[in-house]
Formats: sequence, structure tokens, C-alpha cells
Amino acid sequence: MRTAPDWDVDALIDDPATRVIVCCGSGGVGKTTTSAALAIRAAERGRRTVVLTIDPAKRLAQALGLQALTNEPGLVADADGDLHAMMLDMRRTFDEMVETHAEPGRAETIIANPFYQTISSSFSGTQEYMAMEKLGQLAATGEWDLIVVDTPPSRSALDFLDAPQRMSTFLDGRMIRLLSAPARAGGRGLMKIVGAGFSLFAKAVSTILGGQLLADASAFVQAFDTMFGGFRERAEATYALLRSPGTAFVVVAAPEPDALREAAYFVERLTAESMPLAGLVLNRTHPARADLSAARARDVADGLRGAPLATAVLRLHADRVDLAEREERLLARFAHAHPGVAVARVPVVAAEISDLDGLREVGARLAAAATPPPAPTSLRTAQ
Repeated sequence: MRTAPDWDVDALIDDPATRVIVCCGSGGVGKTTTSAALAIRAAERGRRTVVLTIDPAKRLAQALGLQALTNEPGLVADADGDLHAMMLDMRRTFDEMVETHAEPGRAETIIANPFYQTISSSFSGTQEYMAMEKLGQLAATGEWDLIVVDTPPSRSALDFLDAPQRMSTFLDGRMIRLLSAPARAGGRGLMKIVGAGFSLFAKAVSTILGGQLLADASAFVQAFDTMFGGFRERAEATYALLRSPGTAFVVVAAPEPDALREAAYFVERLTAESMPLAGLVLNRTHPARADLSAARARDVADGLRGAPLATAVLRLHADRVDLAEREERLLARFAHAHPGVAVARVPVVAAEISDLDGLREVGARLAAAATPPPAPTSLRTAQ
């Protein structure tokens, strides 16, 4: 049976060359908990750390014992180290970008435009692009030793890898070119060239969308036109940051078939994109002592008379051994398909993770994953 190499998590977070950690994985596998645990462990080991969640479920604030997170880094006051936390506000990030990069006098016009208000909150790909924008902003300040990014709990967690290309495709699209044609024409002679084509386009689109929406869209694109190049440049710079040696992607999974299939997808996608994969965190594992097999424990339990407590303990041990062996088989299957991917096994913990002490315990178990973990003393159903 192929085994996955162990992963030294502390070596990753202690390395000053590690500047960005991106946690990704399917829903319900403890990804947000892992992100927060990595961040607090890094901060308490001396690194100035900020954790950014793109997940709108607000679980990061709950895990840190905070009432709410904002679009700006906020100090986690009860942490022993220098730890800040924030949650992406897609619309606010877009507004800030416009205010920073628009030509003088144009920012208010752009932000007040109804078409802008629509795309800044609901256009497909906007969240992923704004996540790239916010990560780029954090990295550009040079203020942080480490940025930990908690991505959305689905395959769309990696959609931000496509954000630069998708945004460029949108900005280079025929509709955008036509909407911006009057502004780009510049003079009367050129306006005559583009005017006929634009008039036909406007007539067709206004029939479908309505004249006011077309007017709003055209006004937005014309006001926004000078920012298009900056969009591409910043997105491409952040994409380069994600592929740099200072970035580490962490895939989070649970020892279940569906979760490990999703983990395999993430690993394959990151490999195809040449993104630096640090390893797999396998959450909520159930290690068991191997000195008494499940079959032997059940045989002994069947032979006992008048000892119900001992019988129950033996049967519980047998079930735990069966579960541990099942998890090892699943991990072996993953390791066979993805040899060389290091794994940190994190045993289940005894209580709900809802405060900093719980996060510290998860962080300690992450760090201990480089050596065989002890059998846990209690069970839990969620982490």
C-alpha cells in the first residue's frame, strides 16, 4: 500500500520566503478552520500575519471569536502574536479600486453609474477578480510577513486563477469595443467610420436590453476605458505572485471518498497551472492503536461474559480500527494517483472549534502531523 510523505507544516509557516498561503478545498472539510489555525500559529511564532477569507459564510469571524470582519485587516486582540483578519467585500474593493485608479473627477461618475453598480456586485467573475485585487493590494503594501487566503468552499475556489484571462476576454470583447467606440473615435473623421457600425449595434442591443441600460453601459465603458489596461496589469501581477516560489497552496480534505475526489481535482488543476502546491491537510482522521486488531478485539468481546463495559470498549476499539484502516485505504488510493503530495493528518478534536484555544489545538495537531499522532481520547462529529 502506497503511503503519502509526511508534511512539516511548521517548516512552511516559519520559512521567511513563504509570503502567501492559499487554502482551498470542498465544503465541510474544515478549510476555514485550517486557514485560521495556520494564521494564528504563524502569528504566535513571530510572523506578522493577516488572514483573508473570500468565503461569505462569515465562519472565519466565528472561529476567531469575533463579531464581524470588514474589508480591511482588523487586529485579533486576544491572539498572542501579530494577527489580523478580514473578509472580502467585493463591492467595496471594486469601489476602492475605481477611487484609486480612475482619472481625476471620474471616480464618482463611474461609481454612480447603474451599469457599474450591477456588474460590481453580480457580474460573473467579479468576486474572483476582486479577490485577486485584494490579495495584490495586501502583498503590495509589504506590511505582512504572511498572507493566508481562505477560498470559497467549492470548485469555484480556483476560479480566481482564471480571473486575469476572463477579465481580459471581457474587456477585449466585441460588445465592450463597440460600447467604447464613440469615446475612442476621438475626432469627427474617425467618428464617421465607427458611427454607422455603432448605430446598428446600439439599435439591436437597445431592442433587447432597453435603451436606458444600453446608455448606462455605454457611459460606464467610456468613463472606465482608461482603467482597462491597469486592470490587466494588476491581475497579471497577482497571477504571477500566485505562481511565485513565495506562495504555497494547501489543499484541505476530509478522509471521505467525495472530499478526496475534490482534493484530487484541486491537485490536478494546480499542477496544470504550475502553481506551487505545498501539501494536503487531511482533517478529522481517526488514528487507532495497531497493537490489537479489529478481528481480535471482536473475538475477545464475544468471549466475555458478565463484563459489559469491557465488551463495549473492545467493540468500540474494533470499530475505530476499521475506520482508521478505511481512511488509510482512501489515502493510499489518493497517494497512488498523486505520488509526492505531502500530507498532514489532523486527528479529530474533542470539542467544537469556536475560539482561539480551539484553533491553537488544531494548529498544534497540524504541526505534529510530521510524526505519527497519538490516538485521540474522544470523538466528535464536526470540526
